[in-house]
Amino acid sequence: KATDSALDKLAVPGAFYGDEDIRIGLPIVGSSSGGLLGSILGGASRLGVLDDVTRNINEAAGVAAGEAKPIFRDAIDDLSFSDAPGIIKQDDGGTQYLRSSSNEALHTKLEPLVASALESLGVYSTFDGLAQKHSFIRRAGLNRDSITTSVTDQGLDGIFSYVGKEERAFRKDPIGGIGKSLGDLFDR
Repeated sequence: KATDSALDKLAVPGAFYGDEDIRIGLPIVGSSSGGLLGSILGGASRLGVLDDVTRNINEAAGVAAGEAKPIFRDAIDDLSFSDAPGIIKQDDGGTQYLRSSSNEALHTKLEPLVASALESLGVYSTFDGLAQKHSFIRRAGLNRDSITTSVTDQGLDGIFSYVGKEERAFRKDPIGGIGKSLGDLFDR
């Protein structure tokens, strides 16, 4: 339930870009380890040079999130009885289990979805055009592979953040609206 709800929310156009906590940026942009290059890319981003690319990168992550349900269901199906104690102990134990047990597999399966979305949304062609015009992009070492990997990593971070929120909400109110509906039914 938590994974489906999180993925449904993130698959809505604009969801990744609209949430500053999970918004995906270009590799190095805003990174403390980016040094001068990070400053140059950050400045280019603030000037709007990279706005369309950034928006489309976030849309690509949303498209991938919309297609990720079967991947998460497979990971959930692989749960064993021995996994239960770790999941039960913490308010986001299920999310932590999914992250630790299947992050690599999820990355491997999501990366082609992200690459396909980046291609179909025109991010690669836009990026290639910007890289030809602006030498700072080439000097940053940004290329299709680094963008795909970064978007996949950041997308997974956002997905797991949302799954964790959904799991914590579910644990606080496991019956949810069902409890109110049942109460109304018995009050008749």
